[in-house]
Amino acid sequence: EDMKKPDWDDSTQDDRLVESTHSSVQAYRGILLDVRKDTARLPDRALSDREWIKHPGACAVLPVFEDGTLMMIRQFRYPLRKVFLEVPAGKIDPGESILATAERELAEETGVTATRLVHCGSFHPCIGYSDEVIHVFAAWDLKQDAHRMDDDEFLLPIRVPFTEALAYSRKGGIGDAKTMCSLELAADWWRREGPFDIGLDG
Repeated sequence: EDMKKPDWDDSTQDDRLVESTHSSVQAYRGILLDVRKDTARLPDRALSDREWIKHPGACAVLPVFEDGTLMMIRQFRYPLRKVFLEVPAGKIDPGESILATAERELAEETGVTATRLVHCGSFHPCIGYSDEVIHVFAAWDLKQDAHRMDDDEFLLPIRVPFTEALAYSRKGGIGDAKTMCSLELAADWWRREGPFDIGLDG
């Protein structure tokens, strides 16, 4: 959805801030990470190093049941050595549309399929070191199928009341930025356009 910028979000002088790429090399290529080391030309024409991660993008899905619950997952995250409560999500495969990614990740991580999915918005989770964008979908008209998890994924799907998940996130109980932002975007869309009432007030 197009958003009208407020007057105070003034971009008329942004040209004075823009950096350009002077050179770029691939520092590391792994299964997921594509790490680049660039030399950027600054607005004053000086040169400076920029290290960043090129990312294919990802989709997050909030499957909403008619009783007002979400299907979320508990998953161990190795870098932080702890289990997080998250919304289903995953990276976009080459040549895949964001809708196809959302449908695939929902089925793979929860065993749920949806007749209806809608794009609620997008955000950039780590603008200082990556070009990653996460597209957020709400899903409903759900059917529980066999759980088709990837062989190297260990997940625990759980049903959580949407309103309680949102409140818990706002109190700092979630911790995962992807899930926190996705809950807010989906809740905002559902208040305006949601096909059935799930008790989201504000």
